[in-house]
Amino acid sequence: MAALVDASGVEWALGRPPRRIVSLIPSTTETLCALGLADALVGVTAYCREPAEVTRTKTKIGGEKDPDLEAIRALAPDLVVANVEENVREHIERLRAWAIPVWVTYPRTVADGLRLIRELGEVTGTRRRADAMLGELAPLYERVRAAAAAQPPVDVFYAIWRDPYMTVGADTYVHDMLAVCGGRNVFDDRPERYPTVTLDEVAARRPGVILLPDEPFRFRRVHAKDFERYADVPAVRDGRIRLVDGKPFSWHGPRIAQALRTIPALLRA
Repeated sequence: MAALVDASGVEWALGRPPRRIVSLIPSTTETLCALGLADALVGVTAYCREPAEVTRTKTKIGGEKDPDLEAIRALAPDLVVANVEENVREHIERLRAWAIPVWVTYPRTVADGLRLIRELGEVTGTRRRADAMLGELAPLYERVRAAAAAQPPVDVFYAIWRDPYMTVGADTYVHDMLAVCGGRNVFDDRPERYPTVTLDEVAARRPGVILLPDEPFRFRRVHAKDFERYADVPAVRDGRIRLVDGKPFSWHGPRIAQALRTIPALLRA
């Protein structure tokens, strides 16, 4: 049989589709449901809240970094879906030591996110549903990328945390989503994946748009006042500090369509 290799380098031999799935990543939980696997989901994290009508009925197995491994074991899953960045390697190794199959993901670009849909379709026996999703997403991705390439990029500061302020580096999914949609991450030269920055450093980069998402830190309107003293920064001067839903920028799967349809206009409005 053909085999796929996950992000941890482990092969997955294609056989009978899994019937009992535990998802350790909120965006993957949503993707699995979009692939028609809501009934097969038996466990999700406390942060897996979409789609609400599905996740509220599932066993909660703790957080992404601190799952109850014994609770996962008790659910007798034949597939656990995890992520390199969001989950802990030792937890994945423990589950595998118990002979629980774990598929590990690590999409760092929008193109990776599209491939992830295809891979999950292969692993879960839902290739037809995955192909249908990609039939919509792949052409949309190419159109948006081409449109962005035809215009000068918009300089963007994307915050992920406050006190201290943190942002995204070039080796992140958010960075690539911004680039695909016509943005230029003003901290794309920093080597860290999630650099800590000062407001003076942000001001020096002179972003044309400042994006304050609602996750992982929940930015509120009051936090826009942090930038008031930098009146000459284009984003501040032109009133382009935006409070945004973080999911289109950072969630994979079905959210890619929402992102590609809304972020380009958001950056240039």
